[in-house]
Amino acid sequence: MKLLIAVVLATLGAGLTAGRADAQTYSDLTDEAAQKALAEMADVRMIRMVPMRDGVQLATNIYLPKNAEGPLPTIFWKTPYNELSYQARTTRRALEAVSRGYAYVVQNERGRYFSKGDYEILGKPQTDGYDMLSWIAEQSFSNGKVGTLGCSSSAEWQLALAAQNHPAHTAMIPMASGAGIGKVGEFQEQGNWYTGGVPRSLFFVWLYGVDNPLRAQLPEGLDPEIQARIARYNDLAATKPPVDWPNQIRHLPLDEVLSDLGEPAATFEELIARTPADPAWREGGLYHDDMGWGVPALWFNSWYDVSIGPNLALFNHAREVNSEPEASENQYAVIGPNTHCQFSNYGPNYKSGDRDLGDTSFDADAQIYAFFDKWLKGEDRAFPKSTPHVRYFNMGGNEWKAAQQWPPEDAETVRFYLRSDGAANSLYGDGRLSPEAPSAAEPADSFTYDPMNPVQTIGGGDCCNGGLVQAGAFDQRVIEARNDVLVYTSEPLTEPLEVTGFIDTVLNVSSNVPDTDFAVKLVDVAPDGTAYILADTILRARYRDGFEQPAMMQPGNVYTLQPTPMATSNTFLPGHRIRVEVTSSNFPKFARNLNTGGNNESSTETAVADNQVHHGVDNASYIELPVVR
Repeated sequence: MKLLIAVVLATLGAGLTAGRADAQTYSDLTDEAAQKALAEMADVRMIRMVPMRDGVQLATNIYLPKNAEGPLPTIFWKTPYNELSYQARTTRRALEAVSRGYAYVVQNERGRYFSKGDYEILGKPQTDGYDMLSWIAEQSFSNGKVGTLGCSSSAEWQLALAAQNHPAHTAMIPMASGAGIGKVGEFQEQGNWYTGGVPRSLFFVWLYGVDNPLRAQLPEGLDPEIQARIARYNDLAATKPPVDWPNQIRHLPLDEVLSDLGEPAATFEELIARTPADPAWREGGLYHDDMGWGVPALWFNSWYDVSIGPNLALFNHAREVNSEPEASENQYAVIGPNTHCQFSNYGPNYKSGDRDLGDTSFDADAQIYAFFDKWLKGEDRAFPKSTPHVRYFNMGGNEWKAAQQWPPEDAETVRFYLRSDGAANSLYGDGRLSPEAPSAAEPADSFTYDPMNPVQTIGGGDCCNGGLVQAGAFDQRVIEARNDVLVYTSEPLTEPLEVTGFIDTVLNVSSNVPDTDFAVKLVDVAPDGTAYILADTILRARYRDGFEQPAMMQPGNVYTLQPTPMATSNTFLPGHRIRVEVTSSNFPKFARNLNTGGNNESSTETAVADNQVHHGVDNASYIELPVVR
C-alpha cells in the first residue's frame, strides 16, 4: 500500500511540474521591454484581414519565431476583447508562444474592433472558427496542426468548433468556458444566461460593455501597413459612461435595464426575451450535447467560477460521447480554487474570499505547453499517458489531488436530511442537518420572500459583473442572520469528511403564490462560526417538471423540486459543521422572481410570497453529498 501511495503521489507531482524546466516567463518585463523582446524574437504581422466564407474580413495578428526552420505548429487565440493592438497581455502571450517554437495567431471576432461584420456572441464558431482553421493550415508557416487556447470568451467559442472535428484542430485548451455551453446533461443554462431557469445578471453588465452596435470602424480598402500603423495609436475601443450597477440592477422591468441607460436595442433585448427552452438558443454558437466531440482537450476550471457544474458535465460528456475515440480518450481537467480565469495566481498563502487555502501552487503555463507539445509537436513525453485525467484542489484539506474520473471513483453518496421543529429561520433557529431520516410528521419551515427586499449575494461563483458580486469563499453569517433564510446545520464532525463531486438537492415545497424561486447553498462552518460558502444553485418553481413545460403552483399543494447539481471538493475537518441554506433569492447574482406567475422580465408588478420547505416522513427534503472515504 505504501508503494502504491508513493507511485500515485509521484505521478501527480510529475503532472504538476511537467514542462516547468523549459518554461520561460515574461511577466516581470515592463511593457516597453516586452515589446522590444518581441520585436527581436518574432516576425510580427499586425491587423491582417482574413476573409471568411461570406466575405467578411476578420482582423488578425500573426507572430512567427524569427529564423524558424520548417513549418510551425500554431496556437490560435480568438477573442471579442481588445487584444490586437499593442496590449501588454497579448505581447507577453506571443512571447511565450514564439519562444517555444510556435506560431501565435490572435483574431478578433466579427464586429469587434478592427474586424468587419456584425457582432454575434461567440463569433460564429461553426463557420468563422472553421474557416480560420482552414486558413491557418494553408499558410506556408503552418505544419497543419492548430491548437486553440483561451479563457472565458476566448474559450467558449472553441466548444461548438470541437464538434466540427476540423482536420487541423489537433488540440484545445478551453479555460473557464461554461458560457459556451447550451445544454449538457442535467444542465440547460444556455450559455450561463440561466441557472435553473433564473436569469444571471452578469451578462446584463457584460453586454453593456461588449455590445456596441454603433461602433466606429476604419474605412474600407486601407493598406495593411496603414492599418497596422493605426493600431499603434487608435484601438477603436469604446469607453462608455460609468454605471452605478448596484442601483441600476434593481431596475424594473428587467428587460429595460440597459435601454434605461440610453443604450440602443441589441443583443441583451434579444436574449432576455427567450425562455430557457427557446429553439433560438440552437441557432447561435453554443455547444449542445447532441453535437459530438472531436478534439483532445485540457480543461481548466474553478470552484468559484460562474459555471463549474456545466463545465464538469461537459468534460464527462466529451470523454463518453466517443464520436472520435482518440478525442474521448484524451480529455484532461484541472480544477482550482480560484475565481474566473485567475489560473496564473496560484501559489503559497492563497486566500479565497475570507478563507485561507494554504499553498495552491500549480504551474498552469507549463501544463498548457506540455499538452500542446504532445499534440502539436508530437513530443509524447511532454504530457505522458500517466497524467491523471482529473487534478483538483481539495479545499479544507488544502492540497491538489488526482483521479481518473469525475467524480472520483470511490465517491459514495451520503444523504443528509433537512430537519427542524418548524423554526429553521436564520442562524438562530432550530434547523439541523441530520443523516437520520424523519420517522414521523414534522412541521414545515415557513419564510416570507419579498422581491423588493431580496437576500443579498455574498461570494460564491461568479464573474464579469461590474463589481456587483465578489466571487470567492466569503463568510455567510450576515445572510444567515435574516429571518427569510432557512439554516440547517449538522453536528460538529469528529473526523474529516471529504466531499468531492456533484451535489444533489431535493426540496419539497409549497407557496401561496403561483411561482417563486428556491435557492440552495452549501456551507462549511468553522469552529469559530465562520461560514464559508462552497457552492450554490437555484430553481424557478415553474420549471420543476422541465424547461419545456412550465407549470404554476397551486396554494396548499406540495411540490418536489430538484435544482441542478452543485459541484465542489471540500474536506470538512474535525470540529467543522456542514450547513445548508434555503431561501428564495440570491440577488444580484440571480434576477428576482416577482412572484406573480407572469413574465418576470417585462413586469413591474410584485407580490410577497409565503413559502414553505417540508421535511416530514412523507415529503422529506435532503441533500446528497459525494463522500470520498
